[in-house]
Parts: sequence; structure tokens; C-alpha cells
Amino acid sequence: MAHLTIPPLPKFSTIPPSSPTHIMDSISSSTSVSRPTRENSSNDYRIYASFCARDPMPNINISNWIECYNPSNNSWDIVTMIPGLIENHILKGFAMVSIGDSIYVIGGRLCHKVVGRDPGDIVEVDLEVLPSVLRYNVRTDSWSKCAPLAIPRFDFACTVCDNRIYVAGGQSTLASARGISSAEVYDTVLDEWRPLPNMSTLRYKCVGVTWRGKIHVVGGFAERGDSDSPGPYNTQRSSAEVYDTRRNAWDFMARMWELDVPPNQIVAIGGRLFSSGDCLNAWKGYIELYDGKLNMWDMVDGSHLHTLSTPISTSDNWPTMQRLYLTMAPIGTRLYFLAGYRTPGEISRLRSEVHVFDTSANGGGWRSFEPLEEEREKELCCHCCVLGQVL
Repeated sequence: MAHLTIPPLPKFSTIPPSSPTHIMDSISSSTSVSRPTRENSSNDYRIYASFCARDPMPNINISNWIECYNPSNNSWDIVTMIPGLIENHILKGFAMVSIGDSIYVIGGRLCHKVVGRDPGDIVEVDLEVLPSVLRYNVRTDSWSKCAPLAIPRFDFACTVCDNRIYVAGGQSTLASARGISSAEVYDTVLDEWRPLPNMSTLRYKCVGVTWRGKIHVVGGFAERGDSDSPGPYNTQRSSAEVYDTRRNAWDFMARMWELDVPPNQIVAIGGRLFSSGDCLNAWKGYIELYDGKLNMWDMVDGSHLHTLSTPISTSDNWPTMQRLYLTMAPIGTRLYFLAGYRTPGEISRLRSEVHVFDTSANGGGWRSFEPLEEEREKELCCHCCVLGQVL
């Protein structure tokens, strides 16, 4: 693997929250505000997410960087920039997964943010779809190039099973409004991609999750390969494709998602699948649990949390905040929800909040960490991944 040079890190300041303390009081009674301790934090894990600045800024490269969230002390740190990007070029629609002490950045859509005709008007210009695969070693703080995807893609399903990375679906060109059915698997030891049989459906904005030893590609904008018109409602969109690694074959599973809108995230904890919303509304107000026997999603008792909804109103005298992003990370029996909000005022700021729900029978409901504020708004570029602490 070829090693890459890491660009300089952007400099943003984290400041104490300026909003009134009653914001945290709006959390439901089953929720407690938590200061991390060894008893209630996942000290052995870190959560990594990729961001870019929402707006171009003078003398600052807004290209993708990766931040690390530490649950043990409720802190965010910028750890690295994604290398190989021209200044102010952004990578979106890629996948970021972890194996061992490494993070893999896979595929994506390269775009360029430029200022439009009117002040404050930011235009995103699409440039190309990338097949590139990069590996970031957290222990050595170094990047290297891996073997590229056989087919470039963005907005695709991606998951890890038995230390192999599986990708399926997505879009391979900027001009097409249809997804693809191809899939491939990456061997991290051999540094090579191997093609898998095609799915029976074309789909993109689908979600990948490993469950019961099989690769599940759920939802998305999907259609049969022989369909000329998906119509106003397409039953394939609520379906899933399930890959059996032993049989090297896909099985079509109808109605696994229930909605015509693609899921936002689906994660596995203790042999169970959890979701919180779709790509249009990342938080529907509660967490859902998948019932494999009945092939349906049920609301998790005690999982309602108004604070994650958007927009949120803190009081009659305090302006509304708008949620900019939300991503979900599974650690042990807990689901970490990491959210960012635009705070009202003349100076643009971002309010970062972390809420934790314990999925175990006696988990005790929600816990919420003290919010943090940053000087500039940022945009989540892909969903997060979790690594064990690197010593």
C-alpha cells in the first residue's frame, strides 16, 4: 500500500455553551444529564466521524476531516484530514468502516463548494464518482492507499463481516438517476476486491448491516433491473437483499423496511437491529427494533426523546435551533446519538449534543452529556464508525 501525506488540520474552537440551562431541562423525565464516569461511559471505545465546513471560509481548507468523539470525557478532537483532496473539494456519499486499528474510507462523490451569485448562496458542483479506498491507521496516525473498487460508487450499502468489507448497490455515474446491482468484497489481508453475484434489484441510498451472519442491504431507491418505470410507489424500496456468504448467493426479502423512503441508519446490537428514522427524517421521535419473526419494526419502550427532534424549541423566549446532522453509533448495549444544531444569533455557531440510550432490559433509558458549542457550522459527510481504544 502506498503511504499518503496528511494535509494540515483545520482550526476551530470549542466554546462553553451559551444557551440557557433550561435547554437540558426539556429532556423527558426518563433522561438524566450525564457527566462521563467509568460507570456510565464506554471508556474502551472511540467514535469517528467525517465532517466538512458548511460554507467556504477565508484561509481555511474546508475539505473533509475526521473527528474522534471520546465518551469517557465527552470531547471531540480533530485527528486527521482525508488526503488526496484538492483544497475546498469535498467527498460525500462514501462509506467509513473500521477493522482492527484502522478506518477505511471507501468510494464517494467528489464535489466542489463555490460561492454563488448572492452572498450566502453556496453551490455544490459535482465532479466525479471515485473508486478510491483509503486506510487510516489510528495507532500510527498514517494514511495509505488500498486497492480501488472495481466499480466506482457512492450512496451505497457497506458493512463488515468476518474482517471483510462488503459493498453493494449505489450509483456509479453522476448522470444516471438509477442505482446499480453490483456488489464486491474486500480482503484486508490480501488488499484485493473480489466481485460478488449481482443483486436482483438496482438500488442506491441503501443501508448495509451484518445480521445473523449474513449481509443485509436494506431499502433505498430500488427497482427491478427490467423495470422501465418505478412508479410513484415501488415495493422494491421497502425490500432488502440478503447475501449468504456460505452459498455465495442473494435472497430477496420483501417488506423488511416498510417505508418507501430509504432508512437513515440500521445498526446491530446483541443480535438485534435498531433504527431511528429515514433519510428525510433521521429522528422520528423514538427508536425502532426489528422483529425478524413478524418482519416488522416496533417502537422500543422508553425510547421517546423530544430533544433530538428538529426543529427544537427551548422556550418561548429563546429562538428555535435547527438540527444539521444526526448519526448513530452502537457500543456494547448502548446507542450513541451524536447531533449537531445551528444556534441562533448573528455569529454562526454549532451546538453539539450526545444522547445515549441503553438497549438492555435494565438500561435505565436515556442519558445526555453536557452540550458543546463550536465557532463554525459543520456538515456530516458520512455516518460514523466505532473503534476500540488504541493504546
